[in-house]
Amino acid sequence: MNESTQLFDQSVDVVVIGTGAGGMAAAVTARKLGLDVLLLEKEALYGGTTARSGGVLWVPNNPISTARPEPDSMDAARTYMRYECGEFYDEERVEAFLAHGPRMVDFFVKETDVQLIPLPEYPDYHAESPGGRTAGRSIMAAPMDGRLLGERVKQLRPPLQEITFVGMMFNSSAEVGHFFNVTRSLTSAMYVARRLVTHAFEMLFHGRAMRLTNGNALAARLAKSAFDLGIPLWLESPARSLVREGDRVTGVVVGRKDGSTVRVRARRGVVLAAGGFPQDMARRQQLFPHAPTGHEHLSPAPPGNTGDGLRMAESVGAQVATDLPNAAAWIPVSRVQRSNGETGVFPHLIDRYKPGIVAVNRRGQRFANESDSYHDVGMAMQKSCAEEPEVCAWLIADHRTIRRYGLGFAKPFPLPLGGHLRSGYLLRGATLKELAAQAGIDGEQLQKTIDEYNLGAVDGKDLQFRRGWRVYNRFLGDKTHQPNPCVAPVAQGPYYAVRIVMGDLGTFAGVRTDAQARVLDGQGRPIDGLFAAGNDNASVMGGGYPGGGITLGPAMTFGFLAAESMAAEASQPQAAAVCQPVEA
Repeated sequence: MNESTQLFDQSVDVVVIGTGAGGMAAAVTARKLGLDVLLLEKEALYGGTTARSGGVLWVPNNPISTARPEPDSMDAARTYMRYECGEFYDEERVEAFLAHGPRMVDFFVKETDVQLIPLPEYPDYHAESPGGRTAGRSIMAAPMDGRLLGERVKQLRPPLQEITFVGMMFNSSAEVGHFFNVTRSLTSAMYVARRLVTHAFEMLFHGRAMRLTNGNALAARLAKSAFDLGIPLWLESPARSLVREGDRVTGVVVGRKDGSTVRVRARRGVVLAAGGFPQDMARRQQLFPHAPTGHEHLSPAPPGNTGDGLRMAESVGAQVATDLPNAAAWIPVSRVQRSNGETGVFPHLIDRYKPGIVAVNRRGQRFANESDSYHDVGMAMQKSCAEEPEVCAWLIADHRTIRRYGLGFAKPFPLPLGGHLRSGYLLRGATLKELAAQAGIDGEQLQKTIDEYNLGAVDGKDLQFRRGWRVYNRFLGDKTHQPNPCVAPVAQGPYYAVRIVMGDLGTFAGVRTDAQARVLDGQGRPIDGLFAAGNDNASVMGGGYPGGGITLGPAMTFGFLAAESMAAEASQPQAAAVCQPVEA
């Protein structure tokens, strides 16, 4: 044992690979429980996909949502998850999540800088299903002043550029509503003016927004907790491989910024939390049916999320859950040409729910309730294009609608549309047939589709897909538009279109684990010393998407449980073995 120990350059109790919510939750919990922790981050910025996310956690029976419109219970949540997961319901892990999720929330709110706030109107995505709830299960990070991070705020990954307004982040649908109503309400105009002035000063003096919201706030709060606990963070330090002693993972080989390689011993365990594989072209080819080369898919995830954790786990005998019905959380996205020549990715999170916006395929046909969740629309989009050479569709709106709500990256009035028209991001036609000709859509069918849609839309009805029937449909619609906040005619030219393709909000197909987040081998046995959290851990939702925050809620819960497992592990004498670096 002494000989093998001498092969390491330094030792800690726990090495955590990745700085998203799952990784930082594991690191902070482990340190609070008395363990010595090292955080590794492959890129120059910390925060992972979490920093680009909405910062919402789905945790049934959480202690934050005290004013629920209807009571929640373990039985109701269990019923809902069993319904949503179907044959991929993993009873052991679901029970662990439901039992310990509320405890995780309580721990972080009481013991760290993480503060969470209720979302009193945020429903489950399928609230009408057995066990579903119209509110109370989704909570989010409270806004944070970035100046509390000091100089280290400069290393926090900024939010996704395409979903900010001149770099400004928004915390809620109500806040977004003020920007939609800026020309219609004095209250909204004054609110927007204050935000713009404050943001201008922040950009002038700090070079970025200091009012951190959503996922940026969650990542910042977790990071501040880690920094205050003295947890070292190595940036630009990718994990190259795992080290084994016998059957146990005991360390990590790490590349450093200066080009050197460091071997770090992990006495209690290694936590894989490297963000899944959204930017791994090879695994995209393998698991995304719509992406035969990998390049047909666009992900807004950080570029470093290339499946490193999964490859390292596989190198020591772990199995990736390749049998899930969906390998990722699907979302329609559009390509945005940035001023520096790069291609940005705009996730269509808000516009699809607004009245007067419809989605059609190349055949000019609607294929889904556009106001369903992004994952549901993504699945329908893939099914609709199964016989097509490419999975793509178009969002269609008339002039009145685009000026009221915008369309994708094109913002509503008073911001101009000219730049988007010149770049080709936005297409415009005086008639629907003219628009269809530009987009390559069947013009005759598009006209027929819109005519049939408008028959019901004039009365606020969607005769084909019942748009607006779900609580979630209406939640992100325009509440001021009645009788249906999601439905209005497409009737006043000129007409506009934005092309959408398939993207993701994170991958589901992670490594198989048990209820303590221990990574399992091919025979279902725990691999000693190896844990997984976040998107490196196979989704406990079984490839489904029941509600807002079903990635971050389990990510923090299983990171928390991994740390508790390592802290509780009794010291066991181990037989001497030679360290074996296992290349990922």
